[in-house]
Amino acid sequence: MATILVVDDEEVLCDLMQQELSYYGHEVLIATGGRKGIELFTQHRPHLTLLDLRMPQMSGIEVLKRIRALDPQARVIILTGGGSEVWEKQARELGVTEFLRKEVSLKDLVGSLGKALQGTNTSQL
Repeated sequence: MATILVVDDEEVLCDLMQQELSYYGHEVLIATGGRKGIELFTQHRPHLTLLDLRMPQMSGIEVLKRIRALDPQARVIILTGGGSEVWEKQARELGVTEFLRKEVSLKDLVGSLGKALQGTNTSQL
């Protein structure tokens, strides 16, 4: 079982991710904003973080920078509905595991999460 942190201001997406990933036996932590996401990351050190870029008050890039300061090796997947090429480049330079658009199918998203968890001491998706 993995601990997965979902940081996204869309509560519907957070609920869907929690339901879907819990089905596979993973502990899912939800943060509907960047500050809460950093707080949960600091407290729980999840195996994987699923992070939106566009959020009010604190962008996903800022959250990613703070995660990197806490753990340079943290596995982070960006899942965004609207990120510019500049943001994608910044995220990749900050070492994201993968960069996905929210239009991705649930099957493909679960596959990406499973690949990101390979090599950890957790069960796979």
